[in-house]
Amino acid sequence: MAGTATAAMTESASSSNAEIWAHALLLTCKLTVELALPAFTVADVMGLQQGTVIPAHWRVGVDVPLRVNGTLLAHGEFEVAGEQLAIRLTELA
Repeated sequence: MAGTATAAMTESASSSNAEIWAHALLLTCKLTVELALPAFTVADVMGLQQGTVIPAHWRVGVDVPLRVNGTLLAHGEFEVAGEQLAIRLTELA
């Protein structure tokens, strides 16, 4: 009998937690990928135009930090997915 009551309480708590998180899951956030370009200059910034390709000299397989609203969330590496550039998560912070 005690096991049934405990299971019911746990299920009720899980349901309550799901309701609380349901609102938070809809919040928007800002995801940024940090890519260091040590030789990038102010002149380079001034010359940016739509379609500009910036050589990154970033080695394949080197992890880049991903931040959500400024907080480090994970690390990932760039890869090509079809015709798009994507980031594969390699480690959660």
